Amino acid sequence: MKEAIRQTAAPIGRVRIITLWILQVLVALAFFAAAGSKLAGAEQMVGMFDKLGFGQWLRYLTGLLEVTGAIGLFIPRYAFYAAGLLILVMAGAIFSHLTVLGGSPLPPLVLLLLSATIAYLRKLESR
Repeated sequence: MKEAIRQTAAPIGRVRIITLWILQVLVALAFFAAAGSKLAGAEQMVGMFDKLGFGQWLRYLTGLLEVTGAIGLFIPRYAFYAAGLLILVMAGAIFSHLTVLGGSPLPPLVLLLLSATIAYLRKLESR
């Protein structure tokens, strides 16, 4: 009986790991794209960070945090922490949209939820 359970659990575990990696790659690509526009000084990003009123240093810091988190998602040992970092960055983005920027906070909310899913699944993997 235990052998039958192990045989069914193995493919489910593999599917979960493959799904997790696909999710991590997609989220990392989204953060690389977002960071790229911030670090390259895209007009929209410069304007958005001007509106926040903290100066352009925050745009650079945010871009660097996003790149760091995106790279960390590719390193299994650090993926949980990278996802946590990205959750914090997206929480700040959501707060900024709700208080200063206006517009829809839906894109950062989706990225926050996806990052939280990665953190949760990576935490399960470490047990």
